[in-house]
Parts: sequence; C-alpha cells; structure tokens
Amino acid sequence: MAVYVDDAVWPWRGERWAHLMADTLDELHAFAQRLGKPRVSFQNKASGCHYDVNAQMRERALALGAVAISRHRDRAQVRAIIQRARDQAAGRAP
Repeated sequence: MAVYVDDAVWPWRGERWAHLMADTLDELHAFAQRLGKPRVSFQNKASGCHYDVNAQMRERALALGAVAISRHRDRAQVRAIIQRARDQAAGRAP
C-alpha cells in the first residue's frame, strides 16, 4: 500500500498541479485528509481516483511520505493506480 504524487507540471489558472493517488481509496482519503483536502475535491467525481493538488501541497505530501512518480516516465504505473481506484469505486475487487 502506498500513496503517490506525480510531477507538479499540469498548468491551470497560473499554478502547477499534480495528482495525488493511492493503492486504495481508503488510503487516498485518509492521506488527503491529513493534507487538508476535502473529500469532495475529486476531479473525477464518478471514480474518485485522485485528488488534484497544487505544487505546494505536493511538497507537503512528499514530506508526509508520499512516493514521487513521474507522469511521463511512469505512465503505466499511473494508469494502473487510477484503474485500481476506479475498479474499487465501482465495487469490483482491487
């Protein structure tokens, strides 16, 4: 079980954004709560597969033990993490 945060390179509204992901939704929610992110801030409300975090919050996540991954270099890993969360949200086994 792990929490991941990818590169804060996604520009939007003048800030750089990253994705906060985890192996399980419970782990994602618990970690996001430690960061001060409200549960309703999912970008994809249907699947709840990740939180968007700004660059400053990404640094806090890393300080709290999140694993840094590269959105470009570790693309397959990012897709697998998000797919597991979507499966779990849909009620399928992780």
